Formats: sequence, C-alpha cells, structure tokens
Amino acid sequence: MELPLGPDPRTATIRRLQALLVQRFGHIERAAAEWRLPEWVLVQGVIGARTKSEISNAATDRLLRRWGCWEAVATAPLADVQAELATQTYPNVAAERLQASLAALIDLRGGVDLAHLADMGTEAAMDWLEQLPGVGRKIAAGVMNASTLDRRAIVLDGHHTRILQRMGLVPPKASTARAFAAIMPAMPADWSGAEYDEHHLLMKKLGQTWCRPAAPACPECPAQALCETGRHRA
Repeated sequence: MELPLGPDPRTATIRRLQALLVQRFGHIERAAAEWRLPEWVLVQGVIGARTKSEISNAATDRLLRRWGCWEAVATAPLADVQAELATQTYPNVAAERLQASLAALIDLRGGVDLAHLADMGTEAAMDWLEQLPGVGRKIAAGVMNASTLDRRAIVLDGHHTRILQRMGLVPPKASTARAFAAIMPAMPADWSGAEYDEHHLLMKKLGQTWCRPAAPACPECPAQALCETGRHRA
C-alpha cells in the first residue's frame, strides 16, 4: 500500500513569494478588455520575442488599426508588415512568424478565430495552439490565461523561468515546456486564472528589478530567504 505523498512544499513557497511580491510591488490590474481577446493575445505573443510588453502591445494595436482585421494582416505585403513591426527586437522574423501563424489559423478555422478553444480542456487547447508556426508553450499559455479564456495556466517568460530555476522550484536547465510541466502541479489549487496572471506579472517585475540574468541583486531581493541561489549568495 502506497502512502500519500502529502502536499507539495513548493506550493507554500509560491504563496509566500506572492505575498512578498504584492507587498513590494502592489497588486497589478489585468490588461484592458480589448487586449484580452484570444486572437489579440496570440498576435502579441508571436511578435513579442525579446521585446517589452508595452512596445508589443502598441505594435499589435498598430497592425489592427492599419489593416482592420487579422485576415488582412495575414495577406498584406510582408515588407509592409515588417515596417509596422520596426519597433520589435526582431521585426523581420516577427512579421514572417506572424503571417505564417495567421495563415495556418485561417487554413484550420476559415479565419482568425479562436472561439473553439472555450470548449476545449486547457491542455488540449494549448496542444492545439502549439501546432501553429511560432507558437510554443509560453504563447499557448498566454492565450489560455491572459485572455478572456481565463484558464489556470502559468505563463513562463525568460524572467519567470530564471527565477524558478534559481529558487530551486524547477530543474536548473529546464526549457519553458519542461518548467511549465514541473511547476504547474505546485501552483495553488485555489488560485483563479486572474491570480495566475498577476503572479506571472509580479515575477516578471522581480526578474526585471532584482533577479536579473547577470549580476542578480540578491541582498536587495524580497524573495532572497525563499531562494536557493539567494541563500547561497548571502
């Protein structure tokens, strides 16, 4: 007879971490309604590699304002789309990936429409999204969580994954997909999709402020006592 393993101790760490981050940064409001449509979130994710969210948000709005619908963006001259994405870190790649993902979505759905995801389980919906060019686990989770679908799926960007690795909550060299699989069972069962979203945004702030890729400011970090790396560097 197998004995129950008991609660995952990482869950308590995540709860304590969240409280510390809210105390330091305050609560974060969710994005405006027009920025939470699943299709908008998909586009923002595809073009957003290595680019600040506010810049990608503006670029996504700019595309829709110029062409009026995502189907028109899919068939616009590539050079024109690249020019509209000049603010992105990799505008040429962003434009190519965007048009490829939109074209694939049109082939599968007859238009840029993700309404069917509402009737799918979260994992199945994320797997479906990941068949689109340029869509990996981070973007798929973003569509499911940060949009009006409001699912309990954690979004892991570079900042968030790095913090989890340094804290010892996921394997040290885990890819985004592996880190997602590792941390999801430890996420608090009573958290809503909105709380998942806020947790990610707070972790992103932590990564930008103290837990930077190089020379992390561990002594100033509010999460140092919870972090394997922080305690080692103390």
